[in-house]
Amino acid sequence: MFWNAENGCVRIGNTTMDYVSFGHGPKNLVLIPGLGDGLATVKGKALLLARPYRCFFDSYTVYMFSRKREMPDGYSIRDMAWDQAKALEILGIVKTSVMGVSEGGMIAQYLALDFPDLVEKLVIAVSAPSVNPMIRENVEKWMGFTREGDHRNLMIDTAEKSYSESYLKKFRKIYPFMGMIGKPRDYRRFLINAKAILEFNVSDRLNEIKCPTLILGGKEDRIVGIDASYELHDRIKDSSLYIYETLGHAAYGEDKDFNKRVLSFLKFA
Repeated sequence: MFWNAENGCVRIGNTTMDYVSFGHGPKNLVLIPGLGDGLATVKGKALLLARPYRCFFDSYTVYMFSRKREMPDGYSIRDMAWDQAKALEILGIVKTSVMGVSEGGMIAQYLALDFPDLVEKLVIAVSAPSVNPMIRENVEKWMGFTREGDHRNLMIDTAEKSYSESYLKKFRKIYPFMGMIGKPRDYRRFLINAKAILEFNVSDRLNEIKCPTLILGGKEDRIVGIDASYELHDRIKDSSLYIYETLGHAAYGEDKDFNKRVLSFLKFA
């Protein structure tokens, strides 16, 4: 299958930012992943990551970006958005739709706020306008696991709070091996990403977002909570909202029509 899948990186200051791209459409779509990017970047994974997004390929060239490889202490969500904008400038992308998931949705909000001429349409999935008590409790717990080097419980707790019970019944079979899957050499990137979430708040600026915006939430979300999606919808003028009634934080991975819903919005909003 001809997907035009490519791996690449751009230089940002004294470090690099990895990305993958796939598809051959005339428009651009930028995907920004969540906190898991702090554990492993997209480097070299173009073919692996492309399949779920193939419905976009005729209309869009899709780019998925990691955060930059080396991050300074105190690196904020806003800093991440500015570096993302710089990466797009280097690639010659002057107009794009953007979809951010979880922490990626926070970065996407800053992109739309600080670079309104860059962002054509915005999709915010299972994210929030600020850190709330549920987010804080989860992120601080995960930070504790990383400081103890407890990768197994980090992965299990994340899975248990992300997926539906029907999915977990199958997924729990691999729990005994979770400590060996995807463990990084160190957790510095993860911890910097996590700390940035704990400082995030754009609630008072969301009325500045003018581009067409779709907000996707999971009613059973136990990481950011469903109220976060309603707050985004209330504060972003003329935004659209869709709630997955039986799914949680991993709705983007569990619902087979998730990307088709996003594509419909991008085409017709």
